Amino acid sequence: MQNRTHMDEFWMRMALRAAEKGRGLCSPNPMVGAVLVKNAEKIAIGYHLCAGHEHAEILALRQAGQAANGADLYVTLEPCCTWGRTPPCVEAILHAGVRRVVIGCLDQNPAHDGRGISILLEAGVEVVRGILEPECLRLNEHFFWWINQKRPFVYLKMAMSLDGKIALPDGTSKWITGGEARQQVQRLRQLAGAILVGGKTVRRDNPGLQVVDPPDWPKQPQLCIWTEKPLEKDLQIMKETHPPAILCKPRSQPEWVKFLQELGQKDCNFLLLEGGGELAAAALAAGIVNKVGFFIAPKLILGRDAIPVTGGQSVASLAEAISLKNLQSELYGQDLLITGYCEHVYRDN
Repeated sequence: MQNRTHMDEFWMRMALRAAEKGRGLCSPNPMVGAVLVKNAEKIAIGYHLCAGHEHAEILALRQAGQAANGADLYVTLEPCCTWGRTPPCVEAILHAGVRRVVIGCLDQNPAHDGRGISILLEAGVEVVRGILEPECLRLNEHFFWWINQKRPFVYLKMAMSLDGKIALPDGTSKWITGGEARQQVQRLRQLAGAILVGGKTVRRDNPGLQVVDPPDWPKQPQLCIWTEKPLEKDLQIMKETHPPAILCKPRSQPEWVKFLQELGQKDCNFLLLEGGGELAAAALAAGIVNKVGFFIAPKLILGRDAIPVTGGQSVASLAEAISLKNLQSELYGQDLLITGYCEHVYRDN
């Protein structure tokens, strides 16, 4: 039994790696990977590349052909059981004669959530669930949040020195972190349906805010600028080919929720906040940030006049400090990325 669990995890890891190939490209759909195994050998692999195109299971089944009969199917997300832009995967699995389906996590879409598993079990297919479940849930945490809350998952990304500064007194901030950290930011932008950045940051740094790695990325995020003032026409973001930037400045929690709901209605399920400090403080204080990712460079900028990583007003007491949970740390070159989830995030239900 232990050996079988070990092999199930091995094949599920392969399915997870396949799912990642659809990162950002299949949005607003979830990333899904599928592997067909027969006689302890991989016979097919698929991943969901684009919304409206075949799901991972269908691609793997088509690749395997008749060999899928009697095979084991490993899939990171519960197979769908309803018609959308494509037919339900459960029907195709049954038609192909798959004998065993191993599932990473349930689909939290209320239209599915366990129904696919029930159909498979009623048809006599062996079903195993929960293999590498935390990894499979984390892969699509933004999708699950959006499908249930109708607004995007909000990720606050900041880059700072070891002593908590994001820029020199004159605003100079390029580059606090190194190339490896900036490459990881490109991965976050790939996933983002929209990016929100402060107006002062845009005017000071004149960033492009596009996905540039890999080149010719087909799904650039919608740009949103946290400002009430019109943007100067010579700024780089005013010259790009993506849709015009949205100017907005939500402050209160109701204003933030309304703004996020409007993005959610446009199929945006992941909003990346890229600073600066005043925007970060406002979003955190409003309780709409799901996850923070702080890149910490091994540098000390010093000085009371250097710009801190968050602005706004301090909390009145330590009991009011924003607490994080499920902390993780990773090194990107010489820079340390610390991520965590805000314990208290506003929910509509």
